[in-house]
Amino acid sequence: MAIAPVNKAQEPPVANTAFWPTIDLEQYRASMRQDGTLTPARVREAALNAMHEVNARLAVWRQAQESAGYLALDAVPADLLDGESIHVQRYRRAVFCLMRASLTERFRSIEATGTGQRRAETLDSTVDDLRRDASWAINDIQGRPRMTIALI
Repeated sequence: MAIAPVNKAQEPPVANTAFWPTIDLEQYRASMRQDGTLTPARVREAALNAMHEVNARLAVWRQAQESAGYLALDAVPADLLDGESIHVQRYRRAVFCLMRASLTERFRSIEATGTGQRRAETLDSTVDDLRRDASWAINDIQGRPRMTIALI
């Protein structure tokens, strides 16, 4: 059964603070393959939480950029890919990955069968990968190396 697309009027872009870009929820749904099964309110809430987390993790870096005279992320010198700052692309990737991870964790169906358990384990791996990708995007914006550290 196909899921009906969400009406664009129900899902306006999410405004950010002055430095950071607006998040387009239609672009999120298309790039992260998020269909209409999640309500616009749930997706918007996930966007706000993800934006807050990314903004907080980049707060010191943002302050340094503003001190250097760059008042918006797209003004910070960076390569352009497809006409857009790589910093803006990485910021969007970090937000989208955290949104998808949060929505996957919160709204997956739980089944008691063995198949349901295997699906839940697969989703756990997916959530970990999404959180890693978000961290890498944040590190890339700051010019920091990518690292994955695990305690054994």
